[in-house]
Amino acid sequence: MGENIRFLDRIKLAWRVLIHGSYASDVVEGLSELQAKRAKAAMPPERAHASALVLLSALQREGRFIDFIRQDVTGFSDEDIGAAGRIVHAGCRKVLDQFFKFQPASSGSEGQALTVPAGFDAQRIRLTGNVTGQPPFRGTLKHHGWVVTDIHVPEISEALDPRVAAPAEVELA
Repeated sequence: MGENIRFLDRIKLAWRVLIHGSYASDVVEGLSELQAKRAKAAMPPERAHASALVLLSALQREGRFIDFIRQDVTGFSDEDIGAAGRIVHAGCRKVLDQFFKFQPASSGSEGQALTVPAGFDAQRIRLTGNVTGQPPFRGTLKHHGWVVTDIHVPEISEALDPRVAAPAEVELA
């Protein structure tokens, strides 16, 4: 891109950086962001997404999440699936509580009548059912939603291979 900037425009840019400290600061910040973006793009996928892999690994370790989801459960009884679900639920909840803090996306109670005003945040409120017309919309809160308020994902050592969601277990005799 830089080769497309005319010489006189580059001189103007350099002069503006020399004269305006805040502009120079913006340029430095932009260059840092660009450098970080390029460095991330150059990372192998397992390093670029290492925090997601660490979360997946923790869900497997504490709740056997991957085993449960990947298991073909068609041959199991509802009681067996329910019993396994309790173990998965307890372990996965523990991990979520370690990594995240949540609060409801809406302050209402489920089943309560709710008015959605004009200009509502469509990321926090999803309209379902017969959605026609213009806001305000009147409906019933079916689920309060969740918003993550705090994240505690551990730092990942370079020595750790984040692709290993669960190591193979070998019991020795």
